[in-house]
Amino acid sequence: MNRAALFDVDGTLVDTNHLHVTSWWEALRQAGHDVPMHAIHRALGLPGEDLLSHLLGEERDTGGDGALSAAHDTLYATYFERLPRLRSADELLRTLSRRGWRVVLVTSAGGGELDALRRAIGADDALTATASADDVERGKPAPDPVHHALELADAPAHGSVFVGDSVWDMKAATRAGVRPVGFLSGGIPRHGLEAAGAGPVYRDPADLLEHLDTSPFGVAG
Repeated sequence: MNRAALFDVDGTLVDTNHLHVTSWWEALRQAGHDVPMHAIHRALGLPGEDLLSHLLGEERDTGGDGALSAAHDTLYATYFERLPRLRSADELLRTLSRRGWRVVLVTSAGGGELDALRRAIGADDALTATASADDVERGKPAPDPVHHALELADAPAHGSVFVGDSVWDMKAATRAGVRPVGFLSGGIPRHGLEAAGAGPVYRDPADLLEHLDTSPFGVAG
């Protein structure tokens, strides 16, 4: 039976969350919205439209959403050539691949952003597939991206593991019937991840790699 090792990317494998916070904050500021950075941080992991609904309210005029997203994308793109990989992220993915796991990235990024993230990780040889939010109707915390990733890996939910850094990651994994594992590297506290369904919580990829044999990857394997 195939086993899928599913990974969120931003904040989980690449240290980009605060770059996203800054880019969204500036895009919102330019459009006249005063949104505190801590609120933006907690909304990261949601698709762009859902993030704006979470921050600005469901009753807002959505006519400006496209311009806000475009402004964020333009600001964030200035970092593409220097996105920092989290410690041991590449080694973790390669180790799992060597042990027979089908490694799939599960991300809302696409196009040039996804290319930049994959360059930053530097482990394309370990990947089975990449599941983008563009491929499904609903993004996290809906289970759709996780279901899609499992299809790409040709693996069942039982025995598969999803690793992420946000409460939305944990909720999506739980709703899809996949074992959720949390990382603190995205800046969300342990209790927040655990309340959203995370089983074990690790500091970052290096911490998980160090404890791989006693983690859900070791137990399931």
